[in-house]
Amino acid sequence: MEQPVALSLAQRTPRLDHRPMKKRIGLVILATDHTTEVDFQRLVASDSIGVYVARIPYANPVTPENLRAMQPSLTAAAGLILPDEALDVVMYSCTSASVVIGDKEVVAAIKAAKPEAAVVTPTAAAAEGLRRLDVRRISVLTPYTIETSRPMADYFAELGFTIDRFTCLGLTDDRKMARIAPQEIVTFAKEAAAADSDALFISCTAVRAAGVIAEIEAAIGKPVVSSNYATAWACLRLCGDQSARPELGRLMTLPLERDWP
Repeated sequence: MEQPVALSLAQRTPRLDHRPMKKRIGLVILATDHTTEVDFQRLVASDSIGVYVARIPYANPVTPENLRAMQPSLTAAAGLILPDEALDVVMYSCTSASVVIGDKEVVAAIKAAKPEAAVVTPTAAAAEGLRRLDVRRISVLTPYTIETSRPMADYFAELGFTIDRFTCLGLTDDRKMARIAPQEIVTFAKEAAAADSDALFISCTAVRAAGVIAEIEAAIGKPVVSSNYATAWACLRLCGDQSARPELGRLMTLPLERDWP
């Protein structure tokens, strides 16, 4: 019979870093989301910024009623991201739900679990990005139906933006929204941008627009902001990363210049 392997206990305990990662971003995303994690790993995650995810229940189709139904899940989902540990930022990754629930209500629900964290929504990040780009007139492209898009139009109009053109693609399943080919996004974006607009906003965190922002900007000669692109920018800046990355688009060259809730 072989002798058991001898085990020994180290003579000292390991020295521990304060945190495994210098900055921590939590993402609260839909159970059906194909896009946000991929975009944040590419645009945000680094050796000093960790990205951590919780998924919440969501049932298609994309309607105001189904979007609003996520609100009760927000606090519990945020609390599941590194429980009992502080996060620097929490981002709720649903643009249309942020409109129908309300930015303030989303912030309150997440801060109930993570009171120390700055809370980012795609709508608030997009609006702030457009302001930083000195934009007043916008065109908007959404993958949603007209019913789901109407609250989005009202949201930006109430913030003082003039909407020159608002284009809806009429989809009701966010999994299909995630399957829109990037070059199709470019084509629709070029068609959606009105000549009088200062910029184009592409809504929906499911849509893979963040990877083609620079291409669209070159094609239309105007700044372009998408949901994941705006939240990535805001989360980076809130974590102290002020790096200018012009290859990703104009917004990624700008700082964030206000306090964030």
